[in-house]
Amino acid sequence: MPNTIPSPAYRFRRIDATRNMARFYMLSLEPTLFGEVAVLRHWGRIGTSGRQALSLHATLAEAEAMFARQVARRRRRGYVEA
Repeated sequence: MPNTIPSPAYRFRRIDATRNMARFYMLSLEPTLFGEVAVLRHWGRIGTSGRQALSLHATLAEAEAMFARQVARRRRRGYVEA
């Protein structure tokens, strides 16, 4: 598998001043050195370095399905694209 994965990236924000909430969430697809595809998630409070999680998938189709689920979940929870 070539290391040319189309890398869609999403940047989300959720800001609610009444609840003192200012969050970010970023998603991207990244190739690995071993032919797998990684879904990289990065989230936290705006202004901090946040946290990261990486999930590995054997195929691009599996990674894209996970990616789509995460995007839909963020939108359901009130995040908007930044």
